Amino acid sequence: MATNAPAKTSFHMTPEEFRNRGHAVVDWIADYYQKIEAFPVLSKVEPGDIRSQLPQEAPAHPEPFEQILADVEKLIVPGITHWQSPNFFAFFPCNASGPAILGDLLSSGFGVQGMLWATSPACTELETHVLDWLVNALGLPEKFRSSNTGGGVIQDTASSSALCAVLAARERATKFISNRTGAKQKLVAYTSNQAHSSIEKAVKIAGVGSENLRLVAVDETLAMRPEALVAAIQQDKAAGSTPFFVCGTVGTTSSNGMDPLDKIGAICRQQNLWFHVDAAMSGTAALCPEFRHFQNGLEHADSYCFNPHKWMFTNFDCDCFYVADRKGLVDTLSVLPEYLRNKATESGAVIDYRDWHVPLGRRFRALKLWFVLRYYGIEGLQFHVREHVRLAQEFAAWVREDKRFELVVPPPLNLVCFRLNGSDELNQKLMDALNRSGDLYLTHTKLNGRVVLRMSIAQTNTEQRHVEKAWRRIREEASRLA
Repeated sequence: MATNAPAKTSFHMTPEEFRNRGHAVVDWIADYYQKIEAFPVLSKVEPGDIRSQLPQEAPAHPEPFEQILADVEKLIVPGITHWQSPNFFAFFPCNASGPAILGDLLSSGFGVQGMLWATSPACTELETHVLDWLVNALGLPEKFRSSNTGGGVIQDTASSSALCAVLAARERATKFISNRTGAKQKLVAYTSNQAHSSIEKAVKIAGVGSENLRLVAVDETLAMRPEALVAAIQQDKAAGSTPFFVCGTVGTTSSNGMDPLDKIGAICRQQNLWFHVDAAMSGTAALCPEFRHFQNGLEHADSYCFNPHKWMFTNFDCDCFYVADRKGLVDTLSVLPEYLRNKATESGAVIDYRDWHVPLGRRFRALKLWFVLRYYGIEGLQFHVREHVRLAQEFAAWVREDKRFELVVPPPLNLVCFRLNGSDELNQKLMDALNRSGDLYLTHTKLNGRVVLRMSIAQTNTEQRHVEKAWRRIREEASRLA
């Protein structure tokens, strides 16, 4: 008996269709980068604009791929703040590059879940090896190499690294009792009052509590004062609390302040405190030997992190987190249910990175970093770091020469903090006018109670002409406001 059943279809994209659509998407991305300077850097949409143009319900039936890509152009691009624009000078950069994008595409194609060595040996071993490469390339202490007691792992962000460091420090301080019964004693952590907010978030999540985070005073260069750290530790000990963790920063977010790691590290060794170092953006500068003095004292650190996704042209997310004692980290975070047991793990001969961070699952992030390191080589990466620092120092010189402006703090690397002489309101108006224009994008901070504009020069394709144009527009708007 004949039936009228519909023909079967898988609804999947065939390999040949994927090939064709993939070419179209790569072409679209290449075109986007070619015309990126034509877009206003900061998106001009209003809250709710994007959602108001989207259907209320998901489509019931398949839609043509051409229409999907057309809607990216129509609906998505207007709502993008163009982080990859060479006129993006806000925050710290979130860099991408051709090799990184292609490496990430390959990672997506593999679709690896690399929680265990056994679930994809290459995912684990390439990551271990690439992070060992970076120990040498950045001049990091040998104890961070996997061939010693430590090793490195790729986290999503420096915030996750901070949390893992705080957790490992908590367990070391409590002899691993807090993992079982919760922390009974009052633990206290310390960092500069200029440090990133991720440290406060980490102590909250770890159950230490934000009231037990001491924000240590800084000097005129906005770096932590070691004597103030000692005084805070002594005061807490006298009150019966247990100091357990200190975070030093190589390049604070607000001003690129450089904490004196050697002095802070010596204090941590004397007091038996976990010493974590956050070098989120500025760590990449250590590719160049002439900038490695900023990390003097790193030999004292128990953990260290920096973000290749900020200044090493590796697209988000990619944070390299190192520990001097991997056993302490693994013992803090390891949970082994029956369904994860396997011969490789039980042999003790492999690394299972699921024990090195909070999530169980993990992507094959090492591929994009491997692509970047091989495509550029250390020589190519050094070239761009040095050029960005040169451009920032030149911009700082222009600020010094214009009597209408003030250079708030000498820039150690590629972040220039400056302001227009006058009120905070005037500086806010200047920044808002520049950002509304779409010609460039700046962000601000407050230093010593005053609004300060931040010029962060580190975007992948930023060149001399972009910095010159930015300075010209800043002066034009300053003249208009005057």
